Amino acid sequence: MVPSLSSPFLHAVSQPTTSDETVVAGGTVVLKCQVEDPDDSSLQWSNPAQQTLYFGEKRALRDNRIQLVRSTPNELTISISDVVLSDEGEYTCSIFTMPVRTAKALVTVLGIPQKPQIFGHEQPIDEEKIARLTCRSSGSKPAAQLRWKKGNKELKAEGTEVVEDSNGKTFTVSSRVEFRVTKEDNDAEVTCTVDHESLQNSERSTTQKLQVHYKPTAKIEPHPQYPREGEKLQLQCDGQGNPVPQEFLWEKEGSDAPLQLSSDSILIFPFLNKSDSGTYICTATSSMGSVIAKYNLDVSDLSQLPTPHVHSTPAPLPGPSQPISHASMATASSSTPAPIQDASPVPSTSSTYHAVIGGVVAVIVFLLLSLLIVLGHYLIRHKGMCIRHGETTTARPQQNPPEVVMCE
Repeated sequence: MVPSLSSPFLHAVSQPTTSDETVVAGGTVVLKCQVEDPDDSSLQWSNPAQQTLYFGEKRALRDNRIQLVRSTPNELTISISDVVLSDEGEYTCSIFTMPVRTAKALVTVLGIPQKPQIFGHEQPIDEEKIARLTCRSSGSKPAAQLRWKKGNKELKAEGTEVVEDSNGKTFTVSSRVEFRVTKEDNDAEVTCTVDHESLQNSERSTTQKLQVHYKPTAKIEPHPQYPREGEKLQLQCDGQGNPVPQEFLWEKEGSDAPLQLSSDSILIFPFLNKSDSGTYICTATSSMGSVIAKYNLDVSDLSQLPTPHVHSTPAPLPGPSQPISHASMATASSSTPAPIQDASPVPSTSSTYHAVIGGVVAVIVFLLLSLLIVLGHYLIRHKGMCIRHGETTTARPQQNPPEVVMCE
């Protein structure tokens, strides 16, 4: 005779309950097992290898990472700290009744992805070339996701590859991007970020700064900006680019011989005069090529200049017969010629001083000559007769009526 559930010899025993847990590698997982009617039986936790961890309050496995949290007739809760990937699997809670009843708890251990690394173009890349970068992160479980940015702009990956690591549990993920670089991409930051559930609200990323080589540009700047005849003038060839131009060739249009070839970008005129008028050419050269900048210098007298036009913002004009230098600048690399910029003339203090001195000297010479002429004329006209003692004026012949004076 088989006893029924209503038999006084056998009564219903409730099923133990557990829950699946997910833990990040290195973290702590808590396993709880509960039962409503233990029927005076103890609860037990076993690991995936079916090794008993705890039987009631009694520790069965010597592993200090495993600790008892709570033990009552209705509950057995334990914790496992410093979880490793090998701790993953099904843990069993058992109650030893007739028959033995069990419940399973699946523990999932997440592998934390390592900080990503970017490969490719550690050296500078020339403009208009295709940049190819690869981002790689290993140790993730499950496989992580990688995303790209250039500055604040998202980059679309060209492909992603997932490879299982040698431990058979984690994965290495690789992602590639390709894009054409311009000179604006110089010093741009390309970032690869790994996304994974183990990172929760944090993220891991790596940034690589691009170095782009591009052709040089150049322009010529005069110092001072408004040069004057007789003064010192410096023309500076301002070369920009990556790399920066290191060689500067100065020439004058119409001249066969170059003026200067060196790493110095400055051409010096110690004493500016009219013969310096002309177009000056600076050729700036880097490893990416050469560029030409032009500067038009016109040194002339103000009297030779055309009548100035009145502009909306009038500028003061210099006095007459004062030297003036006009200069304009153009860069050969630009598509349209640069406008001519007239240097505003400034009155020459030294020229005015010399003019005043010359005028004073001329006046003094003129006065001296006039005085000599008047004095000579006076002496000639007043050469007359004299009366000696005892003489009358009729004793000598008279020509023109002389002035009568007493002779000594």
